[in-house]
Amino acid sequence: MEKSAEELYKERSKRVEDAIRLQVPDRVPVAPFFSFFYAKYAGLTPEEAFYDYEKWRRAIKKTIADFQPDMYLDSRFSVISPGPLLDIADCKQIKWPGHGVSPNHYSFQHIEAEYMKEDEYDAFLFDPSDYVVRTYLPRLYGVLEPLKMLPPLHSMLHGYVVAYQLGAAAKRQIIDAFEALSKANAEYVRWGSEMNSLREELNRMGFPSWSESIAQAPFDIIGDFLRGFRGVVMDMYRRPDKLIEATEKILPMQLQRTVFFAKRTGNPRVYIPLDLGSDGFMSLQQFKTFYWPTAKKLIIGLINEGITPWLHFEANYLSRLEIMTELPKGKTICHFERPADIFRAKEILGDIACLKGGVPNSLLCTGTPDDVKEHCKKLIDVVGKAGGFIMDAGAAIGEAKPENLKAMIDFTKEYGVYS
Repeated sequence: MEKSAEELYKERSKRVEDAIRLQVPDRVPVAPFFSFFYAKYAGLTPEEAFYDYEKWRRAIKKTIADFQPDMYLDSRFSVISPGPLLDIADCKQIKWPGHGVSPNHYSFQHIEAEYMKEDEYDAFLFDPSDYVVRTYLPRLYGVLEPLKMLPPLHSMLHGYVVAYQLGAAAKRQIIDAFEALSKANAEYVRWGSEMNSLREELNRMGFPSWSESIAQAPFDIIGDFLRGFRGVVMDMYRRPDKLIEATEKILPMQLQRTVFFAKRTGNPRVYIPLDLGSDGFMSLQQFKTFYWPTAKKLIIGLINEGITPWLHFEANYLSRLEIMTELPKGKTICHFERPADIFRAKEILGDIACLKGGVPNSLLCTGTPDDVKEHCKKLIDVVGKAGGFIMDAGAAIGEAKPENLKAMIDFTKEYGVYS
C-alpha cells in the first residue's frame, strides 16, 4: 500500500532527526545541498532564477519531485535576494547573473572589499547600530548613501530636541532613500510570498525543508562583510585586541538574530558556513585565539535555544577536528567539503556529531553513475556505520550531471538500509 504524503513527511523527518541525534535510522538519509542545480535541471538561466519567481518556483518543485530527496534546501540558499530588490537597492557587495556576471553563470559572486576601514573599529565598537546605519549600509547600497547625512542615532536620546533630530532626518535625499526601501520591501514581500507558498506546497507533497536560516561565526562576519580577507589578516597582526573585541561584540547580536529567525520559521536547523577558519587560512593557534572562542559560544548558545547548528566546514579542517570534540553529543551536524576530512571525522567525531557530505562536487560533475555509486558505498560502509551520517555533496550543488545525482540518491536509498 502506497504511503500518503503526510506519512512520507513524518518518515523523512524522523530519519533525519534520528541521524542527527546519533541514533540508527531505518536507512542513511540523503539530503542534497541543491543550489542553482534547480535552474540548470529545469532549463532556466541563472538570471531567470533571480527575476522570474514563477519559473524559479516551478524549477524547484520539478527537481524535488523528480529526485525525491529526504529533505530539500530552501530556495533562499541559492537566490539570496530577488533580482528586482537588488536592482532597487543598487547593491554593491555582490554580482549576480546578468548583473556583473554572465546571465548563465550558476552562482553569484561576493565582491571583496574593506567595507569597514581599519581605523573604524572604535566607531563600530562604540555604537554598532549607528555605525551600520550611517557608515556601513551607505557603502553597500547606492540607494542608501544619503543615510550618512543622518545625525548620530544615539543623539535621539535627547528627547526634548527630538523635533530638531527628526528635522535633520527629513532632507529630500533621505526621504528618497526611505521611499526606495519601501519599494524594496514590497518586492521582498512578493518574492517571500512565492517562496513561502512553495515551501507549503512541498510540505504537502511530503518533503520537509532542511533549513531556512543562516548564521555565521563572528570572525567570518568581520572577514567576509566588514574588513575583507586582506583586512582581517592584517588585523590579526596589527590590532588583535580590537579584532577580538569586535568578535565578542558581534556574538550576542548574531545569536539574538539567529534565534529570532529560526523560531519564526519553525525550522530548528541553522546553516553556519565556517568560511575563514580552515587550515589554509590561519594557523591552529590563530584559530584558537581569534576564531573558535566566539564560534563555539554561538554554537552552544543556539543549542541551548533548542536549535541544531549545521556546521559546514569549507576547505581543509583536519587539524581542527580534535577541537570539535568540545561540542555536546548529538546536537550538531558537521558537513565536510573534503572526503579526507569526513573519513577522519568519523574516527574523531563519530560519537559526538552527525556527519554530512563526503561526495566530491567534481565527481558529480565529471564522473559516471558507477563512479558515484562506488564512492557512496564507501561512505555508507565507513562513515555511515552505526548511524549518524547523512549523504550529500561536499558543497552546494550548482552544476552536476543529473544522472550522477540520481545515482547518489537512489543508491543511498537502496544500499544504505540498516539491518
